[in-house]
Amino acid sequence: MTPFSIGVDLGGTNLRIAAYSQDLGLLETILLPTRLAAGRNAVVDDMCDAILRLLKTHGAGRELMGIGIGTPGPLELPEGKLHSPPNLPGWDGFELRRRIEGILGQQVTLESDANLAALAECMLGRGRSLGIDSLCMLTLGTGIGNGIILGGRVWHGTTGMAGEAGHMTIWPEGPACGCGSNGCLEMYASATAVNRLAREAIVADAKGIAALADMPGGITARELAKLAESGDQDAKGVFDLAGRALGIGLAGLVNTLNLPLYVVGGGLANAWDLLSPSLFAEVHRRSYVYRLTQPGGAAANGTRIMPAELGADSGLLGACILPFTLADRSPIRSTAVNV
Repeated sequence: MTPFSIGVDLGGTNLRIAAYSQDLGLLETILLPTRLAAGRNAVVDDMCDAILRLLKTHGAGRELMGIGIGTPGPLELPEGKLHSPPNLPGWDGFELRRRIEGILGQQVTLESDANLAALAECMLGRGRSLGIDSLCMLTLGTGIGNGIILGGRVWHGTTGMAGEAGHMTIWPEGPACGCGSNGCLEMYASATAVNRLAREAIVADAKGIAALADMPGGITARELAKLAESGDQDAKGVFDLAGRALGIGLAGLVNTLNLPLYVVGGGLANAWDLLSPSLFAEVHRRSYVYRLTQPGGAAANGTRIMPAELGADSGLLGACILPFTLADRSPIRSTAVNV
């Protein structure tokens, strides 16, 4: 029988559920709004209804490898219990895995959405292109997600909470972060942070950014990047600072992990050409490991820092391939990507 899986990407705005085959990629995707106002049980009911529909439609003649579900963290594993996820208000302490399994009557595997994006990038994206099965990924969105893949498997840590590099301290006296610390990487290199930095630049008389703020759409990372690309020095300065923060964070990760690949994804990574000059300057300055192993150097196996290859579907793809990575099957990197 041909194996297939079900993958779920649970987001604060949208809920995506897909059936997936290694040979054909995504067979069918269901997109639903995440009805947070209706309560967490209503959201889970919507999810399970869609899973059951896909099982009925695509299960004939196929072997179900498993159901993988990606959710915003913090997520306690293996219990599948959420701890104050910022994008899912009211879900603190929710035993998500138990609730889903109670409805479906079968086992599911939960994983943080950042870990699944990293898994997909390793097995279907940059890692596959380079023949690498270990990497560290930062996703620059509303916050900063982080996933670590070692030997084709997610590194969870003791309680499933490994991969919180977005909350490493970059500047100790920096702005307060929602995690309770100050000056976290997330406060300088997320899309939210870039918006804040832009508004701070307006206070310091950045006229080009001020004009952008007066437009109907207001300040967005995309429009700010266009302004920077046009030569506006204040806008470029915002991305220089975000890139510098990323470089400081990545330097610490390179020195600590010594992995072959570090990938930067998420919406803000679309401004890679604006971020990368100050990013690489800081990594080169602060990481002797990188200086010794950078591409083109003497080391046979170098250290690469690159933008992600997969786009917005990385979390969903990661949820779909997760059951295959947990089974004794042929290497997942032979999987087709059909999005």
